[in-house]
Amino acid sequence: MGKLALPGQLGGLAEIATATSFWCESLLVEGIAVASVRLEVDAGGRISRVQPGVAPETTDTRLGTVLPGFGNAHSHAFHRALRGRTHGEGGDFWLWRESMYRIAAQLDPESYQALATAVFAEMLASGYTAVGEFHYLHHHRDGEPYVPAHAMELALASAARAVGIRLVLLDTVYLQGAIGRELAPNQRAFGDEGVAGWLARWKSLRSRLADNDLVTLGAAVHSVRAVTPDAMRNVFAGLPPEIPVHIHLSEQPQENADCEIEYGLTPAGLLDSIDALTPRLSVVHATHLSDDDRALLGFARVTVVMCPTTEADLGDGIGPALALAHSGSPIALGSDQNAVIDPFLEMRGLEMGERLASQKRGRFAPAELLTAASTAGYSALGLGRHRLQPGDPCDLVEISTTSVRTSGSLPEQLALTASASDVMRVFVGGRLVADSGQLIGGIRPAALMTDALQRLALRQAD
Repeated sequence: MGKLALPGQLGGLAEIATATSFWCESLLVEGIAVASVRLEVDAGGRISRVQPGVAPETTDTRLGTVLPGFGNAHSHAFHRALRGRTHGEGGDFWLWRESMYRIAAQLDPESYQALATAVFAEMLASGYTAVGEFHYLHHHRDGEPYVPAHAMELALASAARAVGIRLVLLDTVYLQGAIGRELAPNQRAFGDEGVAGWLARWKSLRSRLADNDLVTLGAAVHSVRAVTPDAMRNVFAGLPPEIPVHIHLSEQPQENADCEIEYGLTPAGLLDSIDALTPRLSVVHATHLSDDDRALLGFARVTVVMCPTTEADLGDGIGPALALAHSGSPIALGSDQNAVIDPFLEMRGLEMGERLASQKRGRFAPAELLTAASTAGYSALGLGRHRLQPGDPCDLVEISTTSVRTSGSLPEQLALTASASDVMRVFVGGRLVADSGQLIGGIRPAALMTDALQRLALRQAD
């Protein structure tokens, strides 16, 4: 295949002007609907002034009901290629993982960029204005690095910039196939030459992304299965202290059992033993925890990223989200395998899981769900405060309140009634990037996905 050519006029983001002011009929600020709010925006795309209860000015971009842009705190973009193709097999996470490995083996930088562009486009049109991509497809399938370097990582960065979404690239260290086992042949693309090799690659990549206004570099440890305690110590010691670090934690009971057999500790206890539990850390899933685990995470103010649609799809179980929140852990949300891309379904999934487990309603308040989907996600990704206050990024999502789903809803309860289909205009840094399910220029995410999957099918046929 030749050079990546995407449908439409994708790539013209730099030509879009940043709006200097908005007037919102209703703006949800920390979950509370505030009427007639005017926002002024500086040249850097940040809110410079907030004026509630005022009339619009002639130069304002007028909006209806507006929410803060959603922060997707955990994504594996390439998993989207499995949507609608694994749901009839039965089995469990481990069976599904074999299908995931087969998709990973087919991707190269060109096909990965096409797929990620389509996935990020769907996210943006669904209301996600930022995404944390938990990325470990680093090399050729045999483990040989790409030349030039960072080809897969730069493919993701290019995809994000093309559509206009904020990307925190969580470059992942993945050094062993399971506790005490070398990487299997279908995992070699994920590995590096030890922690020193990963850190060297991470620092080189950071310099490549230094001048990228939408893309920043974070870090991830895949799991306690994939990185030893000593290696994890070196990862944390080798990274600048401001860099967010994510890790899969206790998604499966087998992970807990293997960790306890090898180290005599639960995964959370192991992280505590190496002083890794700090507010910079986000743990993903945390489905199968002991009471002591919850207390450790909460006391350290570790963010827990729940992925309700994925955890349900894979049969992982229902994590103790409310108990973790009460222990002190901020709760964020992610789309993970992208079998569903809809921040409203993640919010509802978080609440409905709690209701099913407790047989009680109203476990998380709607304002708390909105915080998990927006503010907490941005914080977990190292993107700073996101409360629609002066100094915050002007990342906005306009929601229809007259659809068959939302008509009659109180604005404060849209988290429990709306869906991605109700997303109207989406702004990142004050720039209009999507409108009514399409990107700027009328580009449809579905067309991008069709193109990407056709490319992938051709590679599989080779």
